[in-house]
Amino acid sequence: MPKPLSLSFDPIARADELWKQRWGSVPSMAAITSIMRAHQILLSQVDAVVRPYGLTFARYEALVLLTFSKAGELPMSKIGERLMVHPTSVTNTVDRLVTSGLVDKRPNPNDGRGTLASITERGREVVESATRDLMAMEFGLGVYDAEDCGQIFELLRPLRVAAQDFDED
Repeated sequence: MPKPLSLSFDPIARADELWKQRWGSVPSMAAITSIMRAHQILLSQVDAVVRPYGLTFARYEALVLLTFSKAGELPMSKIGERLMVHPTSVTNTVDRLVTSGLVDKRPNPNDGRGTLASITERGREVVESATRDLMAMEFGLGVYDAEDCGQIFELLRPLRVAAQDFDED
């Protein structure tokens, strides 16, 4: 009969040990594996919170982005640029929000080929409710205090700057 896994078994630490044996020490392998696993855990937790609203975290992010814009609307290309996702993903995300009645789409009067996405009143209500729920569960990061969260942000900052995620200025 197989022995059940205990909570003290860390598969990433084990993978790091095997990696060292085979290819030598590469601390970045353990770090990236841990970051990717943490991403999966957090995405699962956050998606569970926004699911009752008919959202995924990607759709939630798009709604939040629209609420941050002055007029509540943005060109589809700008949404993709700000969320760092492929145009096809933006189209899929926004189309699902349109189907849910949370966003409207219309031709961009400033760009004959472009499309504007605008948040609806129902979209604003949903994003406010979902945000309250996400804040209540601390976006899945409740095991960290404010100082820890600040340190995580600062540790990831150079990576984000190097990827041109934002300007450091």
